[in-house]
Formats: sequence, C-alpha cells, structure tokens
Amino acid sequence: MTNRTRILTGITTTGTPHLGNYAGAIRPAIVASRDTNADSFYFLADYHALIKCDDPLRIQRSRLEIAATWLAGGLDVDRVTFYRQSDIPEIPELTWLLTCVAAKGLLNRAHAYKASVDKNVEAGEDPDAGITMGLYSYPVLMAADILMFNAHKVPVGRDQIQHVEMARDIGQRFNHLFGQGKEFFTMPEALIEESVATLPGLDGRKMSKSYDNTIPLFSSAKDMKDAISRIVTDSRAPGEAKDPDNSHLFTLFQAFATPAQADEFRSELLGGLGWGEAKSRLFQLLDNELGESRERYQQLIERPADLEDILQHGAKKARAVATPFLNELREAVGLRSFVNQVQVAATTKKKAAKAARFVSFREDDGSFRFRLLSADGEEMMCSLGFEDGKSAGAVVKSLQSGLAYDIQDERNTSFSVWVNREHVANGPVFADSDARNAAIKALRIALTPVQE
Repeated sequence: MTNRTRILTGITTTGTPHLGNYAGAIRPAIVASRDTNADSFYFLADYHALIKCDDPLRIQRSRLEIAATWLAGGLDVDRVTFYRQSDIPEIPELTWLLTCVAAKGLLNRAHAYKASVDKNVEAGEDPDAGITMGLYSYPVLMAADILMFNAHKVPVGRDQIQHVEMARDIGQRFNHLFGQGKEFFTMPEALIEESVATLPGLDGRKMSKSYDNTIPLFSSAKDMKDAISRIVTDSRAPGEAKDPDNSHLFTLFQAFATPAQADEFRSELLGGLGWGEAKSRLFQLLDNELGESRERYQQLIERPADLEDILQHGAKKARAVATPFLNELREAVGLRSFVNQVQVAATTKKKAAKAARFVSFREDDGSFRFRLLSADGEEMMCSLGFEDGKSAGAVVKSLQSGLAYDIQDERNTSFSVWVNREHVANGPVFADSDARNAAIKALRIALTPVQE
C-alpha cells in the first residue's frame, strides 16, 4: 500500500476556455491526474465566480463550457473527483466556521483587497468603494475549498501563493483552538509549476479574455483559422529570414508541437517561409491536436444532462469525504446534538459490543488481513494485505478508536476505506447503489466508538 498525495485544483467559471488556459493549466493538470500516487480533486469554482461576475447567463454558460472542456480534454472521472463547488453544501458551512477564527488583520493583507483599496485611493474615492464582502473574504472561501479535503498540494500561479499560505494560517488557528491535541486540518503547500506555458495572444501580449486577444480552445475549425490569421507578425516578406525567437506565432506552434516539429518549423522560418504559410501550418498543427477533442466537446455541450450526471456523481464522491468530516468539525466547535451521549452509551453499550467484531487472519502468501463482521456474521469490509500483523493491528486500533477515516464510493456497487489517506480496506460488491449506501451507513455506526 502507498500513501497518495491529495492534489486539489479549482477552475473559476467566468469565461470560455482558450488555448492559453489549455496549455498553461488544463493539459498539465490532466496529465498529472494520471499519476497513480495522486488523489486528484478538480472542481468548478462557481461560488468564486460570483465575486467577479454578476451576469447569471455568463456564469451558467461558463460552467457548462468549462466542465465540457475538461472532460473533452481527457479528464478521467473514474480516477479523480470532479465536482461543482456549489454542489457541496459543506463548503459554505466550513467557510463560516473558518470565518469565525480568521483574523481580520490577515484578510486586510490579501493582495486582491489591497489592490482594490489602492486603486480607490489613487482615484480619490473612499478606500472601500465598490468592494464587496465576497472579495474581502475570498481567501476564507478558498481556505475552505482546500481544508475541506485536506489537500497536500495546491497547484497555483505565483499570484495565488498567498491564498494557500492564508489557508495554512486559518487551519492552524482552528487546530489550535479546537483540536485538543488533534490536527483536524492538513497544512497545504502551494505547488508552483515553473515550466507551465504562458502563451501570447493575437497581439503578442499574454493571451487573456481581458485583452480580447484569445483563440477559443474548441471553436470551429473555421473560427480558429480566422483567429490565427489575425496573429500579429512583422513585415518580412516571403523569402526573407524570420526570427523564430521573437515570433509570437512560433511560440504558439512550439507549445503544441513535438521537438522535431518545432525544429523543422524553426528551420523553415529561418529559410524564409512566408507568414501566410506559417499561419496555415499552425492551424494544421492545432486542428490535428484538438480535432477529436473538439468533437467530444461539441457532443458534451449538446448533452447537458450527461454533464449534469457526471458532476452529480462527482459531488457524491466529494460529499462522502466532506459530510463526515464536517460532522467532526461541528462537534469540535460545540454544535452538538442535545441528546446526552453518556445516556446513549449506557443503553447501547452491550448492543454495540455485540453488533460488530474484527476478525484477523493470515493469507497463504503470508500477508495479514482483517475483516469486520456484523452481529449476524455478514462481512462489512475486508482489508488489503499487510506485511506484518503489527501494521494490520494498528489500522484496526485506529478504526476502533474513531479516528478520522474516509469512505469513498467505488463506481456504484462498492466502497473503499481510507485511514490517514491510505487505502486500507474494501467493502463487498452490492447489487446497486442503494444497497451500497445502506452498507456504508451501517459501517459508520459500527465504527462509532461507545462513550464511557
């Protein structure tokens, strides 16, 4: 068994994805998600979008386009957890719990807030003119996104490093106030990809919607060809040597070409290839690279119900982690049931002792395993193999003590059990998701320690 690194990436839903988004964020993230040692969470940050955009139709369209883009680009939803932020009600609740411990002084130092204040002061306006609480408390919502799933790594641009550091500060404060020796939140680290491509737009500046210089990622072939024809080039005529190192067109070509293709294109530009032909070569390269994905994208856009099903399935996977964890946090801050736990324990202690039991055994290959059996002898889960009995016993002890564990859906007919982000056991195979969900509920009850 191996510990998997949990990686969390949010995608703000305020625009149509373009080539720069694809090369700089989407493509490398999809490649990274295929790492068997990564437990990847990808979400559509549609609550964040409300801070930046007050056009409901644009936000709705962007959510659809961005979800379709990631799936068309090859994101495997069976390997990752892919969900909409707004489908996880535990996130805004955690945001409030964290808001209650976040220092105002910390939020005063947030770059986005300070930049808005400085802009107002420079214009001679009230420092807080036009600044919403959404913008001001944005770092707390981002902290909730990260801490809810105890992400180890958060891939961000350099302008977002501060937000990950703030998540650490807020998480540490919560642990200190309510942990009583227990670390509820893992301290996340910013993952900076120095090699991520920043592509030039049609005018040579960074490709950005705000500059109106983008090439939409999955536009029609005709629209892409028209956009490429507008790329700014110098006035050198066909036959004159071109300078690839100062050509925005070559930079775009290189981002999608193999090294051999890039070397050949460089040589042709140095040899006098005309700009019109060079743009045609770039179009052919992009069309070959993105053609199949473009078809998948259009199919997904035309079947929004399929996208909705995929995102709802992802939300179930995410909430299987979030719901029990938030229940722990509610208990920690004092938002507890009025039922007297001591009385409940006294009346159910004997039943609980008989309800379920762990049984250890050794396989023919020498590995050590355990089962959890219900009162009537039915298997509730069975562990993976351990090299020694001590390791297996330590996991059993963790489960018996009620320490944090995760139960994750495995398609619709089974589930897996994780302790300290390590896969330790699997459930039986069930006829359908209802039977599986009932078994998960029974397992949680069986693993709830009796209070003395």
